Amino acid sequence: MREDPTGGHPPSQTPATSPSYRDGVRAGLPFVLPTIALSISFGVLAEPVIGATAAIVMSVIVYGGSAQFAALSVLAGGGGAGAAVTAGLLMNTRFLPMGLALGPSLPGRAAVRALQGQAVVDPSWVLANRGGGRFDRRLLIGATIPQFSAWVAGTVVGVFAGDVIGDPATLGLDAIFPAFYLALRVEELRGRRPLVAAALGAAIAVALLGFAPPGAPVIAATSAALIALWRP
Repeated sequence: MREDPTGGHPPSQTPATSPSYRDGVRAGLPFVLPTIALSISFGVLAEPVIGATAAIVMSVIVYGGSAQFAALSVLAGGGGAGAAVTAGLLMNTRFLPMGLALGPSLPGRAAVRALQGQAVVDPSWVLANRGGGRFDRRLLIGATIPQFSAWVAGTVVGVFAGDVIGDPATLGLDAIFPAFYLALRVEELRGRRPLVAAALGAAIAVALLGFAPPGAPVIAATSAALIALWRP
């Protein structure tokens, strides 16, 4: 009998080629600086509205830039906690199709997969995408570790050094947020279906911006992502 050259492992998952958590951490390091910049901006803006402790706890528990900024915007405008939570949830609806795509690649029961899914953030999801509907959980979780640490650390800096930093807009920190996500999405636009989904989502969002409530353009545009997930 011929010896199996893969050692019993599928070719794409041999010990020599399968990415490790350390590989994920290294892959996530380039995103640390933009993450810190964004979280400093959040800390500066959040401290006068919800206080230092709440801002830091929010970054630890929520760990979602767009959701946190959306909720903060509602609270700063005099809205209640319910409206702020709703705004944050609407901003995070993009994670629904992302989670649907990722789920089959995560091992374990539903509760275990849900726990691993807490590592899903935009850069890590992109880095873990191996193509063909496959994702690597080690890359996903590993890449999230330095980003999460940077997000919390940046929030702390922003909260306690806000008087020194001043208005984040004067430093251009507000421009990092859209540029950051645009750069991530460019890497995902491979093939006709993702391009169609992205173009349709952008068109929906722009069309609704003028009159829809905050968050609604995002959730409507997210529905276009289902096109990229559909398999004929």
